[in-house]
Amino acid sequence: MTSVLWFQGGACSGNTMSFINAAEPSVVDLIVDYGLEIVYHPTLSMEIGQAAQDIFWAYAKGEKEIDIFVFEGTVIEGPNGTGRYDMFAGRPMKDWVDDIAPRAGIVVAIGDCATWGGLPAVPPNPSESRGMQFDRGGKRGGHLGEGFVSRLGLPVINIPGCPAHPDWISQIIVALAAGRVADIGLDEFQRPTTFFTSFTQTGCTRVQFYNYKQDPKSFGQGMRTGCLFYEFGCRGPMTHSPCNRILWNRQSSKTRAGHPCTGCTEPGYPFGDLNPGTVFKTQKVAGVIPKDEPAGMDAGSYMALAGLSRAVAPQWSKEDMFVV
Repeated sequence: MTSVLWFQGGACSGNTMSFINAAEPSVVDLIVDYGLEIVYHPTLSMEIGQAAQDIFWAYAKGEKEIDIFVFEGTVIEGPNGTGRYDMFAGRPMKDWVDDIAPRAGIVVAIGDCATWGGLPAVPPNPSESRGMQFDRGGKRGGHLGEGFVSRLGLPVINIPGCPAHPDWISQIIVALAAGRVADIGLDEFQRPTTFFTSFTQTGCTRVQFYNYKQDPKSFGQGMRTGCLFYEFGCRGPMTHSPCNRILWNRQSSKTRAGHPCTGCTEPGYPFGDLNPGTVFKTQKVAGVIPKDEPAGMDAGSYMALAGLSRAVAPQWSKEDMFVV
C-alpha cells in the first residue's frame, strides 16, 4: 500500500473540501481500489491527541517511511521566523515540515497557499507565510529552499488553485501511488504539465466573443454576451489550467457562469495585491492597453489584432446568443 500523510498549515481547508468531492477517482476509490493508506488527514482520520502525535513523531524521526507527504496551506514562519503563529501537536507546524518533508518519498503541495503563499503572502504578510518551494510571484525558494528534493530525489510537486480541482489532486496522487512518477512532466513552476499546459480559455464558451473582441456592457452579462477579458479582469487567456476542459461539479466553470477567471493557478495570484480597483477590473496602460496581454503577445500585436477583429466582427457576435 502507498502511505499518504496530509498536513494543513495556514489554510482555509478549501483544498480538503475540494479533495473529498473528487469523483474520478473518488476518495473511496483511492483507498479501496488504488490501495492508498491515508495514515493521517485532519478531516478524514480518527486519531486525535497522543495517538495522532505518535504517528507524526514516527515519521518525523524516520522510524517509519512515508510515501507521499501532502501539504495544504502556507508554511507560517512568523513571528520572527519562529513559526509559533501556527502551533500543531505541541510545536510549530514548520518544524514538522522540516522533519518530515526530506524523509518523504514524494512531497506534494496542494493549492495556492502551499505552492507559493497565496492570499496570506500578500504584502505586508504579517504571518510570514511562504509556499513549500516557491514564494509569491513564482520566486524559487519558499520554506524548503530551491535545492530541496525528497527522499526519491524529486522537487515539490505543485498542484495550485484556490482551491485546486478535486480531480487534479486525486489523479496525480493515483499516478504517484502507481509508481508513474516518470510519466508526470513538470513545468517551470513544478506543476504537472498534463493539467497546466493549456489555458483556462481553452474550452470557454465565451471564446467566440474574445475572438471578435466584443465586451459585455456590465458585470453579469458575461454569461450571455461578450468576453470578460478587456473590461472585467478575466485572466483566462493567460492562466494555465484545464478549468473549461475538466469542469467543476461536471457542469461548469467560472467563465461559463459569467465570472472572470482570477488566475488562481498562477504564482502572481491574487493579482494587484487586492488593491482597490484591481478586482474584477482589467488594469490598463493609458486607459486603453491591457497591462497584461494574452500569453505570447505583446501590447502592439494585441491592439492591432483587437482593432482588426472589432472591425470585421459579424452582427451575431454583438448580440445575446442565449434565447431561452
